[in-house]
Amino acid sequence: MGRAVPSSSPSSPQLGRKRTAAPTPEPPTPRRYCSMDDVMRRACAVDAPPPVARARVYTYYENLICETCGSGDRDDDLLLCDRCDRGHHTFCLRPIAAKVPIGPWLCPVCAPPAKAPKRFPMKQTKIIDFFGIQKDGQDAQAPKCRLSQDARRRRKRSLVMHKKRRRILPFVPSEDGARRLRQMASLATALTSSKTEFSNELTYMPNMAPRSSNLARLEVGGMQVLPKEDKESIELCRTMQQRGECPPLLVVFDSLEGFTVQADGDIKDMTFLAEYAGDVDYLEKRANDDIDCIMTLLLTADPSQRLVICPDKRGNISRFISGINNHTQDGKKKQNVKCVRYDIDGESHVLLVACRDIACGEKLYYDYNGYEHAYPTQHFL
Repeated sequence: MGRAVPSSSPSSPQLGRKRTAAPTPEPPTPRRYCSMDDVMRRACAVDAPPPVARARVYTYYENLICETCGSGDRDDDLLLCDRCDRGHHTFCLRPIAAKVPIGPWLCPVCAPPAKAPKRFPMKQTKIIDFFGIQKDGQDAQAPKCRLSQDARRRRKRSLVMHKKRRRILPFVPSEDGARRLRQMASLATALTSSKTEFSNELTYMPNMAPRSSNLARLEVGGMQVLPKEDKESIELCRTMQQRGECPPLLVVFDSLEGFTVQADGDIKDMTFLAEYAGDVDYLEKRANDDIDCIMTLLLTADPSQRLVICPDKRGNISRFISGINNHTQDGKKKQNVKCVRYDIDGESHVLLVACRDIACGEKLYYDYNGYEHAYPTQHFL
């Protein structure tokens, strides 16, 4: 009979632990290794067909087609609804999806019905605050008089000089104040619906490309310098916009194309309409963004130094102008605006200028592939 061993704890002398003999350890089981002949006999050939179970998993996705056009081609552009698992091509959607969206996506059938954009209040005080219009009541005739004096001095030049180059003209704002208010309210509605702040210039934000990186001299092949006369026209337009005199443009909502821009008055050929505005950033940082309104600002020899304009946070009316389908003749005929990059005081700027006379009510279009020819426009309306 075993003997109890007293506890070593002085506070509980009645507790004890029974001493038992330690079990004899069993010898380890020897590990069995397969021979190379066994491994090669069980292995599948490199060109063997996939297992049947795997084929069953992918059968549905291999036969997936677009619910709009009925084709299963271009599977890289085929989106899968996260609710019904049906497919839709990015270019078959209306509005067209320029890129595959990041995160969950619902098809038009499963997505909640789109709400009409909430109209911006037609109140002068709210519009003045939204666009930061100056309230000091500057003399509106001073810039016009200065421009007319410059024009008289230029008439003394030879006629040949005028034929070689066409000047950029300043826009002519609508004379009716209520009409101008309606134009600005339409832009404010589009910007607020897109959660975008108004900005009429390039902005350089922290953790993005600094202003020192925007050097027009780094453009591959060089960049045309904006002539002095055209620079005066652009400065005049900026001054008018600060006073609340905007170009005669109206932003309207289209069920197929989203927000679009149309002329709210007759516009002459070579009239300045807007500068493409937004945050300046490096292209390589924005290569995977799903926004469809990124604009090239600077193409450098070093790919890491190429710049783009991103109007998703800050922008103006330029982000809502539609692009043409430059793969068809009918699409090319729609173009009435050209997008040109200029060297202005050593920095690159993107200007949108009318390339022909535009009638009142006509929708504005320009070529998204003015430089790189990399934007997929073959499915544009």
